[in-house]
Amino acid sequence: MDILSAETGSKGRYYTVVEGHEAEVTYSRASPKLVIVDHTGVPDALRGKGVGQALAAYVVEAARKGGWKIMPLCPFFRAQALRHKEWHDVVNL
Repeated sequence: MDILSAETGSKGRYYTVVEGHEAEVTYSRASPKLVIVDHTGVPDALRGKGVGQALAAYVVEAARKGGWKIMPLCPFFRAQALRHKEWHDVVNL
């Protein structure tokens, strides 16, 4: 699955297209070292296929590489972070 990113000003998103459907994680950059993940959108056609999980894991890896932290306001992303203790180095719960 190819995951792309787009950022304009302080707003951005990571997204992918699977089986003709687009899924995304959106965020706001609060500072150079803090990103607020505010939404994960996965179409019903892709539910249960691990697309949201893949996007969340990609954001975590991007944070590690970029040296920034994540504040998860999105309920899905927060639930994933609670399940993945190994993400706590970059996720502020």
